[in-house]
Amino acid sequence: MFKITRTEDSKLTSWYFETDRRLLGCILLMMVLSVIFALSAGSVAAERIGQSWHFFLGKAVPFYIMGLTLLFGASFLTKKQVLYLAALNLVVGLALLPITVISPHIIKNSARFISFGFFNVMPSDIMKPGFIIMTAYFLSLMKQRYGSNIFTNKAAWRFDTWLSWVYYLAVFLLVLLIIFNHPDFGTSVLYLGVFSAMIFIAGMPLFFIPVLAGGAVLMLTVGFFTFGHIHRRLVAFFTGDGDTYQVDNSIDAIRNGGLLGAGDDAFVKQYLPDVHTDFIFAAIAEDIGAILACGLLVLLFYVFRRLIVNATRARDLFVLYAVGGTAALFGIQICFNMLTTLNLFAPKGMTLPFISYGGSSLLAYCLLFGMILALIREDRWK
Repeated sequence: MFKITRTEDSKLTSWYFETDRRLLGCILLMMVLSVIFALSAGSVAAERIGQSWHFFLGKAVPFYIMGLTLLFGASFLTKKQVLYLAALNLVVGLALLPITVISPHIIKNSARFISFGFFNVMPSDIMKPGFIIMTAYFLSLMKQRYGSNIFTNKAAWRFDTWLSWVYYLAVFLLVLLIIFNHPDFGTSVLYLGVFSAMIFIAGMPLFFIPVLAGGAVLMLTVGFFTFGHIHRRLVAFFTGDGDTYQVDNSIDAIRNGGLLGAGDDAFVKQYLPDVHTDFIFAAIAEDIGAILACGLLVLLFYVFRRLIVNATRARDLFVLYAVGGTAALFGIQICFNMLTTLNLFAPKGMTLPFISYGGSSLLAYCLLFGMILALIREDRWK
């Protein structure tokens, strides 16, 4: 069998032999599949708005190129460089987020975007890498200074030091409030879920769990009585009355695909407005069938498992928290998307990572996974 052996110690060969090539290969495979599915689901969405069949693919190509550049470029970085890049990403995201309050670019009644003319940016999407990496760094520094008891240690809640829960939570809750007010209930719950997972990994006492669960319930309750679309979606889900057009067609598309796919007879996806984004899995299932669609889920699960394995093998607490947070983000977002697609919960407007169309989401995930590959490599070999 042909096998590549290490005969030199250049930076490129060191990167090749030290990088988690299984994880990298899965990421590249997901991006290839995304292009293929963009030709199918994206062509339907494009023709619906009077554009050529390759309209969305053409818009996505620059993001695929930038995403690959970020993925490979970030994977070569050192731990210190990853921290600098993550800090820059977070600062840019935090700087852009208030603009969504002052002068937002509204798409589908959501004020979560900023328009730069030829493309739109969703700050809450692009700052996910910085949020996870810097939260992991914060938790590791807290452990170094205050020991294992960082949650109930009074010194960790003091106002006279910047390394304190008080200042971290003040910024985090403000960001959460802005995102929730967009309104974007799905992303705000996603941030809360990732944060909860990371502090759980860091040793959060069990009595904190009702507090976090209560926060999620409070957001859901406020959203139900404040935002009309959340109210309508929840009522439609629990009673069956109201607008269930998308989820009904999503289920019909999956049924029409059967086990082996409908191929040229796949027509239900034409009635899904968000077929290339939130409901892309339904279009995939109709095209190629439930068997191959489940194969895609296996691929996504393998990536999640690979992240968990790397997290448990980490020698550095910072790497453990960063990789664990990435696994939480990836897993929770997949669950949200699948729950919506299968009508197991009310629609939340959540894309399928690496698969759905969406420039901000793709760039954020490519940057995050590039930095994670770099951290895993340095933790394992340096």
